[in-house]
Amino acid sequence: MFSRNAIKYLDRWLAKKRRKPLILRGTRQVGKSTLVRLFAKSAKLSLREINLEKHLFLDDIFKTLDMKIIIRELEALVRNPINAPGTLLFLDEIQATPHALQALRYFYEEYPDLPVITAGSLLEFTLTDHSFSMPVGRVEYYHLYPLTFREFLAVIDPTLLPYLDTLSPLSEAIPLVAHQHLLQRLRDYFFVGGLPEAVLSFHEDQSLLEASAVHRSIVSTYQDDFSKYAKQNDLLLIQKIFNYIPKALGQKIKYTNISRDNRSAQVKRGVSLLTKARICHQIKHSHCSGIPLAAESSDAVYKLIFMDIGLANHICGIDWRTMAAFDDRQLVNEGGIAKQFIGQHLIDISEGLKQPSLHYWLREKKSANAEVDYVIATGGRILPVEVKAGTSGSLKSLHQFAFSKNTKLAIRFDLNPASLQQVEHTIRTAGGNQQVNFSLLSLPLYGVQELERIMVNDL
Repeated sequence: MFSRNAIKYLDRWLAKKRRKPLILRGTRQVGKSTLVRLFAKSAKLSLREINLEKHLFLDDIFKTLDMKIIIRELEALVRNPINAPGTLLFLDEIQATPHALQALRYFYEEYPDLPVITAGSLLEFTLTDHSFSMPVGRVEYYHLYPLTFREFLAVIDPTLLPYLDTLSPLSEAIPLVAHQHLLQRLRDYFFVGGLPEAVLSFHEDQSLLEASAVHRSIVSTYQDDFSKYAKQNDLLLIQKIFNYIPKALGQKIKYTNISRDNRSAQVKRGVSLLTKARICHQIKHSHCSGIPLAAESSDAVYKLIFMDIGLANHICGIDWRTMAAFDDRQLVNEGGIAKQFIGQHLIDISEGLKQPSLHYWLREKKSANAEVDYVIATGGRILPVEVKAGTSGSLKSLHQFAFSKNTKLAIRFDLNPASLQQVEHTIRTAGGNQQVNFSLLSLPLYGVQELERIMVNDL
Protein backbone atom coordinates (compact mmCIF):
# COMPACT_ATOMS: atom_id res chain seq x y z
CA MET A 1 0.00 0.00 0.00
CA PHE A 2 2.82 2.37 -0.84
CA SER A 3 3.91 4.45 -3.77
CA ARG A 4 6.16 2.55 -6.14
CA ASN A 5 8.27 5.68 -6.20
CA ALA A 6 9.07 5.24 -2.49
CA ILE A 7 10.25 1.66 -2.99
CA LYS A 8 12.26 2.65 -6.08
CA TYR A 9 13.87 5.48 -4.14
CA LEU A 10 14.94 3.12 -1.35
CA ASP A 11 16.36 0.69 -3.91
CA ARG A 12 18.44 3.49 -5.42
CA TRP A 13 19.53 4.67 -1.98
CA LEU A 14 20.72 1.19 -1.01
CA ALA A 15 22.76 0.87 -4.23
CA LYS A 16 24.69 4.12 -3.77
CA LYS A 17 28.44 3.83 -3.34
CA ARG A 18 28.58 6.72 -0.86
CA ARG A 19 25.32 5.95 0.86
CA LYS A 20 24.36 8.25 3.74
CA PRO A 21 22.06 7.44 6.65
CA LEU A 22 18.50 8.11 5.53
CA ILE A 23 15.99 10.07 7.60
CA LEU A 24 12.45 9.17 6.63
CA ARG A 25 10.17 12.11 7.34
CA GLY A 26 6.42 12.07 7.52
CA THR A 27 3.49 12.63 9.80
CA ARG A 28 2.12 10.08 12.24
CA GLN A 29 0.48 7.02 10.68
CA VAL A 30 1.71 7.79 7.17
CA GLY A 31 3.37 4.37 7.05
CA LYS A 32 7.09 5.03 7.54
CA SER A 33 7.78 1.98 9.72
CA THR A 34 5.78 -0.39 7.55
CA LEU A 35 7.56 0.89 4.45
CA VAL A 36 10.98 0.08 5.95
CA ARG A 37 9.87 -3.43 6.91
CA LEU A 38 8.50 -4.11 3.44
CA PHE A 39 11.66 -2.71 1.86
CA ALA A 40 13.93 -4.90 4.02
CA LYS A 41 11.90 -7.93 2.99
CA SER A 42 11.94 -7.08 -0.72
CA ALA A 43 15.69 -6.33 -0.63
CA LYS A 44 16.38 -9.54 1.35
CA LEU A 45 18.04 -7.64 4.20
CA SER A 46 18.15 -8.72 7.83
CA LEU A 47 16.28 -5.98 9.63
CA ARG A 48 17.54 -4.76 12.99
CA GLU A 49 14.70 -2.54 14.22
CA ILE A 50 14.77 -0.48 17.42
CA ASN A 51 11.86 1.69 18.58
CA LEU A 52 13.65 4.49 20.41
CA GLU A 53 10.50 5.59 22.26
CA LYS A 54 10.76 2.33 24.18
CA HIS A 55 14.44 2.82 25.06
CA LEU A 56 14.83 6.43 26.14
CA PHE A 57 18.05 5.65 28.03
CA LEU A 58 19.74 5.40 24.63
CA ASP A 59 19.75 9.18 24.34
CA ASP A 60 22.61 9.31 26.84
CA ILE A 61 24.41 6.55 24.92
CA PHE A 62 24.10 8.43 21.62
CA LYS A 63 25.24 11.59 23.35
CA THR A 64 28.69 10.05 23.88
CA LEU A 65 29.21 9.89 20.10
CA ASP A 66 31.44 6.88 20.81
CA MET A 67 30.46 4.47 18.06
CA LYS A 68 31.93 1.40 19.76
CA ILE A 69 29.76 2.00 22.80
CA ILE A 70 26.71 2.82 20.66
CA ILE A 71 27.03 -0.29 18.50
CA ARG A 72 27.56 -2.49 21.54
CA GLU A 73 24.39 -1.19 23.23
CA LEU A 74 22.31 -1.56 20.07
CA GLU A 75 23.53 -5.11 19.50
CA ALA A 76 22.63 -5.99 23.07
CA LEU A 77 19.09 -4.74 22.44
CA VAL A 78 18.48 -6.67 19.21
CA ARG A 79 20.63 -9.64 20.34
CA ASN A 80 22.23 -9.81 16.92
CA PRO A 81 25.23 -8.28 15.20
CA ILE A 82 24.42 -5.00 13.49
CA ASN A 83 27.43 -4.32 11.31
CA ALA A 84 27.20 -7.55 9.30
CA PRO A 85 26.77 -7.88 5.52
CA GLY A 86 23.14 -7.91 4.45
CA THR A 87 21.95 -6.06 7.57
CA LEU A 88 19.72 -2.97 7.71
CA LEU A 89 19.63 -0.89 10.91
CA PHE A 90 16.31 0.89 11.48
CA LEU A 91 16.04 3.44 14.29
CA ASP A 92 12.35 4.27 14.61
CA GLU A 93 10.81 7.22 16.51
CA ILE A 94 14.13 9.02 16.48
CA GLN A 95 12.56 12.20 17.85
CA ALA A 96 12.44 10.43 21.25
CA THR A 97 16.25 10.32 21.49
CA PRO A 98 17.39 13.44 19.62
CA HIS A 99 21.11 12.85 20.18
CA ALA A 100 20.76 9.89 17.82
CA LEU A 101 20.40 12.47 15.04
CA GLN A 102 23.81 13.89 15.88
CA ALA A 103 25.31 10.40 16.00
CA LEU A 104 24.21 9.69 12.40
CA ARG A 105 27.27 11.62 11.24
CA TYR A 106 29.51 8.98 12.81
CA PHE A 107 27.52 6.08 11.39
CA TYR A 108 28.31 7.62 8.00
CA GLU A 109 31.99 8.26 8.71
CA GLU A 110 32.90 5.14 10.71
CA TYR A 111 30.44 2.53 9.39
CA PRO A 112 29.87 3.56 5.75
CA ASP A 113 28.89 0.01 4.68
CA LEU A 114 26.05 -0.24 7.21
CA PRO A 115 22.70 0.86 5.74
CA VAL A 116 20.94 3.02 8.35
CA ILE A 117 17.38 4.28 8.11
CA THR A 118 15.74 6.39 10.77
CA ALA A 119 12.15 7.59 10.97
CA GLY A 120 10.44 10.16 13.10
CA SER A 121 7.67 12.69 13.32
CA LEU A 122 7.58 16.08 15.05
CA LEU A 123 11.39 16.29 14.86
CA GLU A 124 11.20 20.09 14.85
CA PHE A 125 9.43 20.02 18.20
CA THR A 126 12.29 18.03 19.70
CA LEU A 127 15.08 20.05 18.10
CA THR A 128 13.79 23.33 19.53
CA ASP A 129 15.02 22.11 22.92
CA HIS A 130 18.50 21.09 21.69
CA SER A 131 21.39 23.26 20.61
CA PHE A 132 23.36 20.73 18.55
CA SER A 133 23.36 21.07 14.79
CA MET A 134 22.04 18.50 12.36
CA PRO A 135 24.72 16.49 10.51
CA VAL A 136 24.33 18.48 7.29
CA GLY A 137 25.85 16.75 4.27
CA ARG A 138 26.10 13.42 6.07
CA VAL A 139 22.45 12.39 6.01
CA GLU A 140 19.78 12.13 3.35
CA TYR A 141 16.06 12.92 3.62
CA TYR A 142 12.99 11.40 2.06
CA HIS A 143 9.50 12.55 2.89
CA LEU A 144 6.56 10.18 2.84
CA TYR A 145 3.11 11.63 2.15
CA PRO A 146 -0.38 10.16 2.49
CA LEU A 147 -1.51 7.91 -0.35
CA THR A 148 -2.57 9.77 -3.46
CA PHE A 149 -5.91 9.19 -5.15
CA ARG A 150 -4.25 6.87 -7.69
CA GLU A 151 -2.69 4.85 -4.87
CA PHE A 152 -6.05 4.79 -3.11
CA LEU A 153 -7.66 3.42 -6.28
CA ALA A 154 -4.91 0.79 -6.63
CA VAL A 155 -6.11 -0.61 -3.29
CA ILE A 156 -9.85 0.03 -3.43
CA ASP A 157 -10.83 -0.19 -7.12
CA PRO A 158 -7.88 -0.86 -9.46
CA THR A 159 -10.17 -1.52 -12.47
CA LEU A 160 -10.59 2.28 -12.75
CA LEU A 161 -6.87 3.03 -13.16
CA PRO A 162 -6.77 2.45 -16.97
CA TYR A 163 -9.31 5.25 -17.40
CA LEU A 164 -6.94 7.64 -15.65
CA ASP A 165 -4.07 6.47 -17.87
CA THR A 166 -6.00 7.48 -21.00
CA LEU A 167 -7.48 10.72 -19.67
CA SER A 168 -6.84 13.50 -22.19
CA PRO A 169 -8.66 16.57 -23.52
CA LEU A 170 -7.63 15.59 -27.06
CA SER A 171 -8.87 12.00 -27.14
CA GLU A 172 -12.26 10.41 -26.82
CA ALA A 173 -13.88 11.07 -23.46
CA ILE A 174 -13.85 8.20 -20.99
CA PRO A 175 -17.22 6.39 -20.73
CA LEU A 176 -19.79 8.24 -18.67
CA VAL A 177 -20.25 5.22 -16.40
CA ALA A 178 -16.51 5.14 -15.63
CA HIS A 179 -16.57 8.91 -15.05
CA GLN A 180 -19.39 8.52 -12.51
CA HIS A 181 -17.60 5.65 -10.78
CA LEU A 182 -14.45 7.77 -10.49
CA LEU A 183 -16.45 10.64 -9.01
CA GLN A 184 -17.95 8.26 -6.45
CA ARG A 185 -14.49 6.98 -5.50
CA LEU A 186 -13.39 10.62 -5.27
CA ARG A 187 -16.05 11.19 -2.60
CA ASP A 188 -14.79 8.07 -0.81
CA TYR A 189 -11.26 9.49 -0.87
CA PHE A 190 -12.45 12.87 0.38
CA PHE A 191 -13.83 11.10 3.45
CA VAL A 192 -11.26 8.31 3.97
CA GLY A 193 -8.17 10.27 2.92
CA GLY A 194 -4.76 8.75 2.25
CA LEU A 195 -3.45 7.59 5.62
CA PRO A 196 -2.69 3.88 5.09
CA GLU A 197 -4.47 2.58 8.18
CA ALA A 198 -7.70 4.39 7.25
CA VAL A 199 -7.49 3.15 3.65
CA LEU A 200 -6.80 -0.42 4.76
CA SER A 201 -9.71 -0.31 7.22
CA PHE A 202 -12.07 0.95 4.50
CA HIS A 203 -10.80 -1.68 2.07
CA GLU A 204 -11.11 -4.61 4.45
CA ASP A 205 -14.39 -3.72 6.14
CA GLN A 206 -16.01 -1.60 3.40
CA SER A 207 -17.07 0.59 6.31
CA LEU A 208 -16.73 4.34 6.44
CA LEU A 209 -17.47 4.14 10.16
CA GLU A 210 -14.31 2.06 10.63
CA ALA A 211 -12.28 4.64 8.68
CA SER A 212 -13.71 7.33 10.93
CA ALA A 213 -12.64 5.34 14.01
CA VAL A 214 -9.08 5.28 12.63
CA HIS A 215 -9.19 9.06 12.17
CA ARG A 216 -10.34 9.50 15.76
CA SER A 217 -7.46 7.37 17.00
CA ILE A 218 -4.90 9.28 14.93
CA VAL A 219 -6.12 12.65 16.21
CA SER A 220 -5.80 11.32 19.79
CA THR A 221 -2.25 10.18 19.01
CA TYR A 222 -1.36 13.69 17.84
CA GLN A 223 -2.74 15.20 21.01
CA ASP A 224 -0.57 12.78 23.01
CA ASP A 225 2.47 13.63 20.88
CA PHE A 226 2.00 17.35 21.37
CA SER A 227 1.92 16.75 25.11
CA LYS A 228 5.21 14.83 24.91
CA TYR A 229 7.19 16.94 22.47
CA ALA A 230 5.81 20.49 22.54
CA LYS A 231 7.01 22.96 25.13
CA GLN A 232 4.46 23.19 27.92
CA ASN A 233 3.81 26.90 27.39
CA ASP A 234 3.17 26.26 23.65
CA LEU A 235 0.96 23.19 24.09
CA LEU A 236 -2.47 24.84 24.16
CA LEU A 237 -1.63 27.06 21.19
CA ILE A 238 -0.30 24.15 19.11
CA GLN A 239 -3.49 22.19 19.77
CA LYS A 240 -5.57 25.25 18.85
CA ILE A 241 -3.72 25.71 15.53
CA PHE A 242 -3.98 21.98 14.76
CA ASN A 243 -7.77 22.12 15.12
CA TYR A 244 -8.11 25.47 13.33
CA ILE A 245 -6.37 24.67 10.06
CA PRO A 246 -8.92 22.12 8.71
CA LYS A 247 -11.70 24.67 9.31
CA ALA A 248 -9.95 27.39 7.32
CA LEU A 249 -8.80 25.53 4.21
CA GLY A 250 -8.21 27.88 1.29
CA GLN A 251 -8.56 31.02 3.44
CA LYS A 252 -5.96 33.72 3.92
CA ILE A 253 -4.46 33.27 7.37
CA LYS A 254 -4.98 35.96 10.00
CA TYR A 255 -3.34 35.21 13.32
CA THR A 256 -6.11 36.89 15.32
CA ASN A 257 -8.60 34.41 13.85
CA ILE A 258 -6.53 31.54 15.25
CA SER A 259 -6.05 32.95 18.73
CA ARG A 260 -6.86 36.25 20.37
CA ASP A 261 -5.10 35.13 23.54
CA ASN A 262 -1.62 34.96 22.00
CA ARG A 263 0.61 37.48 20.31
CA SER A 264 0.92 37.25 16.54
CA ALA A 265 4.59 36.28 16.87
CA GLN A 266 3.63 33.29 19.04
CA VAL A 267 0.95 32.12 16.60
CA LYS A 268 3.34 32.58 13.69
CA ARG A 269 5.95 30.45 15.46
CA GLY A 270 3.37 27.73 16.13
CA VAL A 271 2.26 27.68 12.49
CA SER A 272 5.89 27.54 11.39
CA LEU A 273 6.53 24.59 13.69
CA LEU A 274 3.56 22.62 12.31
CA THR A 275 4.60 23.53 8.76
CA LYS A 276 8.16 22.27 9.28
CA ALA A 277 6.70 19.06 10.71
CA ARG A 278 4.52 18.98 7.55
CA ILE A 279 1.33 18.62 9.51
CA CYS A 280 0.21 21.53 7.38
CA HIS A 281 1.52 23.22 4.24
CA GLN A 282 1.73 26.91 3.46
CA ILE A 283 0.46 28.26 0.15
CA LYS A 284 2.33 31.54 -0.16
CA HIS A 285 1.20 34.51 -2.16
CA SER A 286 3.51 35.24 -5.09
CA HIS A 287 3.43 38.00 -7.70
CA CYS A 288 4.09 35.20 -10.22
CA SER A 289 6.02 37.36 -12.68
CA GLY A 290 8.84 34.87 -13.16
CA ILE A 291 10.41 31.56 -12.22
CA PRO A 292 11.06 30.51 -9.51
CA LEU A 293 7.74 31.55 -8.05
CA ALA A 294 9.27 31.55 -4.57
CA ALA A 295 11.48 34.50 -5.51
CA GLU A 296 8.43 36.78 -5.40
CA SER A 297 6.55 35.06 -2.59
CA SER A 298 5.53 36.61 0.70
CA ASP A 299 6.12 34.97 4.06
CA ALA A 300 3.44 37.21 5.56
CA VAL A 301 0.59 36.41 3.16
CA TYR A 302 -0.38 32.78 2.88
CA LYS A 303 -3.10 30.15 3.17
CA LEU A 304 -2.83 26.71 4.75
CA ILE A 305 -3.88 23.22 3.82
CA PHE A 306 -3.78 20.18 6.10
CA MET A 307 -1.66 17.05 5.79
CA ASP A 308 -4.57 14.77 4.82
CA ILE A 309 -8.04 15.44 3.48
CA GLY A 310 -9.71 12.61 5.40
CA LEU A 311 -8.27 13.74 8.71
CA ALA A 312 -9.19 17.35 7.92
CA ASN A 313 -12.83 16.45 7.31
CA HIS A 314 -12.90 14.37 10.50
CA ILE A 315 -11.65 17.31 12.58
CA CYS A 316 -14.29 19.52 10.93
CA GLY A 317 -16.99 17.05 11.98
CA ILE A 318 -17.96 16.17 8.41
CA ASP A 319 -19.42 12.68 8.53
CA TRP A 320 -20.27 10.45 5.58
CA ARG A 321 -23.92 11.52 5.51
CA THR A 322 -22.86 15.15 5.15
CA MET A 323 -20.39 14.29 2.40
CA ALA A 324 -22.97 12.22 0.52
CA ALA A 325 -25.54 15.03 0.76
CA PHE A 326 -23.30 17.59 -0.96
CA ASP A 327 -24.33 18.24 -4.55
CA ASP A 328 -21.58 18.65 -7.13
CA ARG A 329 -21.29 22.41 -6.74
CA GLN A 330 -21.11 22.18 -2.95
CA LEU A 331 -18.50 19.43 -3.16
CA VAL A 332 -16.19 21.65 -5.22
CA ASN A 333 -16.90 25.11 -3.89
CA GLU A 334 -17.68 24.78 -0.18
CA GLY A 335 -15.40 24.33 2.79
CA GLY A 336 -12.15 24.17 0.84
CA ILE A 337 -12.42 20.39 0.42
CA ALA A 338 -11.58 20.32 -3.28
CA LYS A 339 -8.81 22.90 -2.84
CA GLN A 340 -7.32 20.70 -0.11
CA PHE A 341 -7.46 17.72 -2.48
CA ILE A 342 -5.70 19.53 -5.33
CA GLY A 343 -3.10 21.12 -3.05
CA GLN A 344 -2.35 17.81 -1.37
CA HIS A 345 -1.63 16.27 -4.77
CA LEU A 346 0.38 19.21 -6.13
CA ILE A 347 2.67 18.81 -3.10
CA ASP A 348 3.17 15.14 -3.94
CA ILE A 349 4.59 16.02 -7.39
CA SER A 350 8.03 16.42 -5.77
CA GLU A 351 7.87 12.70 -4.87
CA GLY A 352 9.28 13.29 -1.41
CA LEU A 353 12.59 14.72 -2.57
CA LYS A 354 12.01 18.47 -2.29
CA GLN A 355 10.63 20.87 0.27
CA PRO A 356 6.94 21.47 -0.59
CA SER A 357 6.46 24.81 -2.32
CA LEU A 358 2.95 25.96 -3.20
CA HIS A 359 1.87 29.41 -4.32
CA TYR A 360 -1.22 31.38 -5.16
CA TRP A 361 -1.88 34.76 -6.74
CA LEU A 362 -3.72 37.59 -5.03
CA ARG A 363 -4.57 41.07 -6.21
CA GLU A 364 -6.33 43.28 -3.71
CA LYS A 365 -7.99 46.38 -5.11
CA LYS A 366 -11.09 48.19 -3.91
CA SER A 367 -13.24 47.31 -6.91
CA ALA A 368 -11.28 44.55 -8.60
CA ASN A 369 -10.05 41.87 -6.20
CA ALA A 370 -8.75 38.72 -7.85
CA GLU A 371 -7.38 35.47 -6.44
CA VAL A 372 -6.16 32.32 -8.20
CA ASP A 373 -6.18 29.17 -6.04
CA TYR A 374 -2.77 27.86 -7.14
CA VAL A 375 -0.01 28.89 -9.50
CA ILE A 376 2.49 26.30 -10.68
CA ALA A 377 5.59 26.41 -12.85
CA THR A 378 6.17 23.53 -15.23
CA GLY A 379 8.09 23.22 -18.48
CA GLY A 380 9.19 26.85 -18.22
CA ARG A 381 5.57 28.05 -18.11
CA ILE A 382 3.70 29.75 -15.29
CA LEU A 383 0.20 28.32 -15.07
CA PRO A 384 -2.74 29.54 -13.00
CA VAL A 385 -4.88 26.77 -11.48
CA GLU A 386 -8.50 27.25 -10.38
CA VAL A 387 -10.61 24.75 -8.47
CA LYS A 388 -14.31 25.37 -8.97
CA ALA A 389 -17.59 24.42 -10.63
CA GLY A 390 -18.57 27.00 -13.22
CA THR A 391 -18.42 28.04 -16.86
CA SER A 392 -15.43 29.75 -18.43
CA GLY A 393 -17.29 33.06 -18.33
CA SER A 394 -17.37 33.00 -14.53
CA LEU A 395 -13.61 32.61 -14.09
CA LYS A 396 -12.96 36.29 -13.36
CA SER A 397 -9.72 35.76 -11.49
CA LEU A 398 -8.27 33.64 -14.29
CA HIS A 399 -9.16 36.39 -16.76
CA GLN A 400 -7.36 38.96 -14.62
CA PHE A 401 -4.31 36.74 -14.20
CA ALA A 402 -4.15 35.94 -17.93
CA PHE A 403 -4.31 39.64 -18.77
CA SER A 404 -1.83 40.71 -16.09
CA LYS A 405 0.75 37.97 -16.81
CA ASN A 406 0.03 37.46 -20.52
CA THR A 407 -0.46 33.75 -19.95
CA LYS A 408 -1.68 31.59 -22.82
CA LEU A 409 -2.80 28.55 -20.84
CA ALA A 410 -4.82 28.16 -17.65
CA ILE A 411 -5.95 25.08 -15.71
CA ARG A 412 -9.32 24.41 -14.12
CA PHE A 413 -10.24 21.42 -11.97
CA ASP A 414 -13.92 20.58 -11.53
CA LEU A 415 -16.22 17.56 -11.83
CA ASN A 416 -16.66 17.63 -15.60
CA PRO A 417 -14.91 15.46 -18.21
CA ALA A 418 -11.61 16.69 -19.64
CA SER A 419 -11.77 19.43 -22.26
CA LEU A 420 -9.66 22.10 -23.94
CA GLN A 421 -11.34 25.31 -25.03
CA GLN A 422 -10.37 28.74 -26.24
CA VAL A 423 -11.48 31.56 -23.96
CA GLU A 424 -12.15 35.02 -25.33
CA HIS A 425 -13.29 37.54 -22.77
CA THR A 426 -13.45 41.28 -22.35
CA ILE A 427 -12.32 42.78 -19.05
CA ARG A 428 -12.42 46.31 -17.74
CA THR A 429 -9.11 48.00 -16.98
CA ALA A 430 -8.00 51.51 -16.09
CA GLY A 431 -7.17 51.98 -19.76
CA GLY A 432 -10.57 50.80 -20.96
CA ASN A 433 -11.92 47.44 -22.09
CA GLN A 434 -9.30 44.84 -23.00
CA GLN A 435 -9.60 41.51 -24.79
CA VAL A 436 -8.18 38.41 -23.07
CA ASN A 437 -7.49 35.22 -25.03
CA PHE A 438 -6.10 31.97 -23.62
CA SER A 439 -6.55 28.22 -23.71
CA LEU A 440 -8.42 26.67 -20.77
CA LEU A 441 -7.57 23.09 -19.89
CA SER A 442 -10.37 21.64 -17.78
CA LEU A 443 -9.75 18.38 -15.96
CA PRO A 444 -11.88 16.43 -13.51
CA LEU A 445 -10.54 16.61 -9.97
CA TYR A 446 -9.62 12.94 -10.08
CA GLY A 447 -7.24 13.68 -12.97
CA VAL A 448 -4.85 15.94 -11.05
CA GLN A 449 -2.02 13.43 -11.19
CA GLU A 450 -2.39 13.21 -14.97
CA LEU A 451 -1.68 16.92 -15.43
CA GLU A 452 2.06 16.56 -15.97
CA ARG A 453 1.59 13.75 -18.53
CA ILE A 454 -1.03 15.77 -20.40
CA MET A 455 1.16 18.86 -20.41
CA VAL A 456 4.07 16.91 -21.92
CA ASN A 457 2.14 14.80 -24.42
CA ASP A 458 -0.87 16.88 -25.43
CA LEU A 459 -0.08 20.57 -25.02
